[in-house]
Amino acid sequence: MKKIRIMTLSTLILFVACNESSAEIEINSPVKTAFASDTLFLSKEQRYDKILGALVGSAIGDAMGASTEMWNRNDIQLKYGYISELTPAVREQSPEGTWEHNLVAGATTDDTRWKYFMVKYLSAYGNRVNPDAFAKFITDYYGDLTETLMDSQIRTNPDFLDNQNEKIDWIKEWARVALAYQKSPEAYQKAQNRFYGGEMSCAGQLYTPMFGLVAANPEEAYNLAYEHTLFDLGYAKDISALVASMTQMAMRTQNIDSIINTATFVDPYGYQDSRLVGRISYATADASVKNVLRIKQLVLIDSIVEKDTLIFKKPNGFPGSQKDWVRQEMAYKLLEKDEKAIAFHAGEIWQILVTGLQFGAGDFEKTIQFIVNYGRDNDTVAAVAGMILGAKDGYANLPQDLREEVVKVSREQMGLDLEALAKEMVNQ
Repeated sequence: MKKIRIMTLSTLILFVACNESSAEIEINSPVKTAFASDTLFLSKEQRYDKILGALVGSAIGDAMGASTEMWNRNDIQLKYGYISELTPAVREQSPEGTWEHNLVAGATTDDTRWKYFMVKYLSAYGNRVNPDAFAKFITDYYGDLTETLMDSQIRTNPDFLDNQNEKIDWIKEWARVALAYQKSPEAYQKAQNRFYGGEMSCAGQLYTPMFGLVAANPEEAYNLAYEHTLFDLGYAKDISALVASMTQMAMRTQNIDSIINTATFVDPYGYQDSRLVGRISYATADASVKNVLRIKQLVLIDSIVEKDTLIFKKPNGFPGSQKDWVRQEMAYKLLEKDEKAIAFHAGEIWQILVTGLQFGAGDFEKTIQFIVNYGRDNDTVAAVAGMILGAKDGYANLPQDLREEVVKVSREQMGLDLEALAKEMVNQ
């Protein structure tokens, strides 16, 4: 039997204490979501702005990282200097990346496709979402795609076959697990343990933040997300649930400390009670926050700036001072100490995410730029961070040039209407 901890109202009040910005949210008649979130007092207009902000913020992060996904940060600096805006996605098409070669700036990858997928899933099942429904939704989608291989166009248009294969390859690994989940516990365990080669991937983090947009509170967001982590193992499930909880907290407050502290206060499955190791997500988050605070408080920064200008050479396009760059470079070097052989390792994704959120101190552009210019699986980390900060700030407060370009490119080039998706979620 799983161990459930209830977050009382008094605990929740303490959780968002010192939030000077919470009073800015107008209190209107509550709007029920698919999960009857009566506790979240936002008008329909406010919910739309925050949900659109989350979807667009995530797409901005995805698009800014799309051109350099899995790159080393030194290679990023050699080609781009310091990325502070959208760059063309000059890369070969792939199932997990862009589905066409060399797309314009603002193009996105599977991270944004998963947001579309989740909107359609939530619309289809409403308050009946559950792991069985999720597995069925995935396998039905996969089945519909495979049926297109019988399309008569394939006989006369080989490019049509290539296009369909790209889509099928994207969902194939997921469908294998989902099909096994519906078959038997034994089949599911075998399929889950070989998912993407048996790696403890960031799978859940691609889609679980979406539950934070519809849940009634951070605890419910965690539980909904955790139940849907069919593709994660061990503490990766805890991390995937936490990003949903953080997104839900961002719907409530603009206080970045309260959002990050989700990793401390929300633990319904009792990971903190684990023997010997304890809660890995909390230990990682706590160390990441402390590292950033130590770097920002260092009194030796001035002497480092004077003596080590070659080691801490500021890249072209960096918007801050040399002292600012030294601090950022030091944070990067600490992250590099814990790099994993596989860049989409769940723990590494989480560590970069929390470090970026803490370093950016709630500022959207500073946070996304920190993450994107570090490299590694930067489109996924930036997409998660973008959703959290987009939910916090709302669409109206996102950088105008970035938000408008991503909305336009998503609609015209990627076939994803983010504004329509946000309206669909609000009207559920």
